[in-house]
Amino acid sequence: MNQPSNNSIWQQLSNSSRVRSLLMFLLLFICGWAFIQLITYFSTLIFVFTTASIAAALLNYPVNWLARLIPRKLAVIIVFLASLFLLITFVVTIGLEILNQGQGLIDRIKEFIETANPNLPPLKNLRLEENIDRILKTLQSGLTTGLGFLQSTFSNFMLFIIIAVICLYMLFDGSKIWNAVLKLVPLDVRDRFAYKTQKSFLGFFRAQLTLMAFLTIFSLIVFNLLGTRYSLILAIIIGIMDAIPGIGATLGVLIVTTLVLSSQGFWMAVKVLVACIILQQIQDNFISPKVMKDSLDLHPVLLFFAIFVGERVAGILGIFISIPIAAMIATWADEKDLPETKIEQD
Repeated sequence: MNQPSNNSIWQQLSNSSRVRSLLMFLLLFICGWAFIQLITYFSTLIFVFTTASIAAALLNYPVNWLARLIPRKLAVIIVFLASLFLLITFVVTIGLEILNQGQGLIDRIKEFIETANPNLPPLKNLRLEENIDRILKTLQSGLTTGLGFLQSTFSNFMLFIIIAVICLYMLFDGSKIWNAVLKLVPLDVRDRFAYKTQKSFLGFFRAQLTLMAFLTIFSLIVFNLLGTRYSLILAIIIGIMDAIPGIGATLGVLIVTTLVLSSQGFWMAVKVLVACIILQQIQDNFISPKVMKDSLDLHPVLLFFAIFVGERVAGILGIFISIPIAAMIATWADEKDLPETKIEQD
C-alpha cells in the first residue's frame, strides 16, 4: 500500500522546480570547482599565454599604424625590438634608482620608528658578538636563500624569454590565431564576441595603461615640485596601485601618504595628500571618461566581486584580467552595442 504512495511522492519531488534548481546549482558548483582546480594546475601556462596575448594585442596598435608605411613583418620586428629595448632600459635605469631610493626610504622609516619608540634599542647599538650562533644560522639561511634567489631569477628570465617569443609569433600570425579562436565560438555570436573582446578586454587594458602612465608621470612631476624625497618610488607606487580599478588609486594615496608621514614629516605628508587627491580627481573626472569610455561598464559591487574571485583563482594576474572579463559578461546581453559593420580581424 505504501509503495505507490512513495513513488508518487518521489515523482512529485522530481518534477518540482525547486529540486531541478537545486540540482542545477549543485552541478554548476561542481563544474566551477573543477574549473578552478584546472586553472590552478595550469596556472603557469595560463599566465604565460595570457601575458603574451595581452602584450601582443597592445603592440598590435603601433604595428598596424607602422604597417601602413612599410611591410607588416618589418613593422613587427621594429616595434618588438623597440619595445624590448625600452623595457630593458626602464628596468636597468629606473630599477636601480628605485632600489637606491627604496633603501633610503627604509632607513628613514627605521629612524622614525626608533625616534617614536625611545624604549626600543637602536639597531646600530645591537652587540652582534653576543649572537654568533644566531648570525651563523642566519648566514646559512641566507646562503640557501641566495641560491634560491638565483634559481628564481633564472626561472623568471627564461619565463620572460618564452613570453617574448610567444608574443613575437602572435604579432606575426595574430590574425590567423584570432580567426582560429573565433571558429570555436558559435557562428551566431561570433561577431559579437569579437566586438566585445575588442571593446571591453583590449579597451580596458589600453585605457588602464594610459591612466597609470598619466598618474605616475604627473605624480613624479608634482612630488619634485614639492621637494618630496624618494619621489620616483612614491610615484611608481601610486601608478601601480592605480592598476586596480575602484580602490587602487585610493590605496596608493594612503600608502604614499603614510610613507611620507613616517619619513619626511607631517606637513610634507599633508602636501602630498592634497596633491594626490587633486591628481586623482583630474584623472577620474577628465582623463578617465575620455580613455576608458564604456569599456568598463560594471557595477561597483560586481567589480569588487570580480577582483576577489580573480585574485583567488589566478593571483595578481587574476585581479587585472577579471575586470574586463566581468565587464564582457555583464554587457553580453546588451544588443544595442553590436556594430553593424564587420569587425576587423587584425
